Amino acid sequence: MKPIVCLYCEGTDTKVAVVSKEKESLKILRVASLNMTEALAASLSKSEVESGLEVQGLASDISFDSLEEVGSNVPAVVDSSDVAKLNSSLAGLPLSKLQFIPIISEPTVNFHLYEGPKDPSKKKLINNIIKDIQEVKGISVQPDSIDFIEMNEKALLSLFIEGDLPCVNVVSLLANYNRRRYYKISTIKTAELSLAYYVTKTNQFFPEDNSLIVYIGKEYSKLIFLEGQKLKHIGATLDIGTRNLHTYDVYFSKILLEMENGGINKLDNIIICGEDRSENLLLSFYGTFPEANVSELKFDIFDSELLTEEERQNLALYAIPISVAAEYFDELQHEYLGVNFLPKYIQENQKFLQFGWHSYALLPVLFAVTFFFTFRILSSYREMNELDLEIKRLSERQAQNQTLVDQITPLSQRINNFDKTQAILDSAAVGTAVWDKTLSSISDFVERRRNFWITKLDDGGNNEIKITGYSLSRSVLTEFAEYTNQSILKNINYEPLRSKTAFSYTIGFKVNEGTEEVNGK
Repeated sequence: MKPIVCLYCEGTDTKVAVVSKEKESLKILRVASLNMTEALAASLSKSEVESGLEVQGLASDISFDSLEEVGSNVPAVVDSSDVAKLNSSLAGLPLSKLQFIPIISEPTVNFHLYEGPKDPSKKKLINNIIKDIQEVKGISVQPDSIDFIEMNEKALLSLFIEGDLPCVNVVSLLANYNRRRYYKISTIKTAELSLAYYVTKTNQFFPEDNSLIVYIGKEYSKLIFLEGQKLKHIGATLDIGTRNLHTYDVYFSKILLEMENGGINKLDNIIICGEDRSENLLLSFYGTFPEANVSELKFDIFDSELLTEEERQNLALYAIPISVAAEYFDELQHEYLGVNFLPKYIQENQKFLQFGWHSYALLPVLFAVTFFFTFRILSSYREMNELDLEIKRLSERQAQNQTLVDQITPLSQRINNFDKTQAILDSAAVGTAVWDKTLSSISDFVERRRNFWITKLDDGGNNEIKITGYSLSRSVLTEFAEYTNQSILKNINYEPLRSKTAFSYTIGFKVNEGTEEVNGK
């Protein structure tokens, strides 16, 4: 469990105890007794503390407890050295992770005995107690500033807060000193009831015993009466302590007066704690109440090995904050239910997000705007996802189409080449027929005339064939020219071959497409 810091402020005296619970053991980590100025202890008002904690620019309407630093200046009415002393006493502890429990006492807390009907609903019962306080004492009490415990079968002891809470102010100033907006306050306890609970927890009394708890402070003292294990009567806080006490007789007269007010005829046990536990005090109580068992309050259930020897011997000085720690941890274990206060303004101050009244009026607008933008953003995300899917689909189709185009392109080229080839073949087919007929005619003539040779055939252009060769007879050349249609004998040259007469010639003749007749055929 997280350690808790219990602070008890009474006048200029401040007691501090840091306690943790480890498994089943309660361990006291730190104790301190500080003497502070009256300004720090009592004079600060709640409004002054709150004004010192405003976050610049946002004031008290909307503020965040983040890593932002708040003003480090302590309000002018406070001696900053007092806060420094308190901070020094807690040095080395992670204060932002601890829980603080301020402890209040009279006159901050008032007591009222309620003997009216006990409604099973706590809320309705508190409302009935508030009405009773208004009728009996004429005091208006807020529901967040009141709580109660059961005194006996007939009556309830109600407690309500009035005025400023000194220890709460101290916690706020300590947070401000360390540049924090607040420290966590889990609850507020009352000194008298917590001390009474601890005494009954650590001591077993007979049901008919009347016991007195005497707490002696530096400036104030308290008298708490028990009957058996239950609270019997809380005496008025005495304005006497170790600083202004001259004789113990004052205590005895006050005790006798409170016994008369509480209907207590004798004392069986007297438990002493606080600043004065001297032998003279114990002997004085023995002399005044010889039948009573007088003893000093012990703290054996706590592990105090981290404290110095002097602190261990004087644990009774811190009886109230230590008792509060014991009560608080028992409440967490559901072993006991005591009185707890946590006023609304403290709860609001500890909220991560704080609102003023006009900020609450804007909440519907903020909600509507947030909903609108969230809806638009989600819609945009959905539309973007849809577009991404469409882009992906089109990209895949484009890739498929590109693949088809890559397959079609060579086929298209082959088709185009086929057309060209076909045209060439068609043209070649026609020319082949003409050449076939021409060559057949020439072959027939040459076969009949053994003295006629062809050495070369050339294309003369314009469908003309140029024939070059040799002949042994000029008349054969004339006959060959007449044999073919449209032939022209261009030249005849005399070129003897060895001992024979020979002629070279060049004949050109037209080659017509189709099936022309050769030599009248």
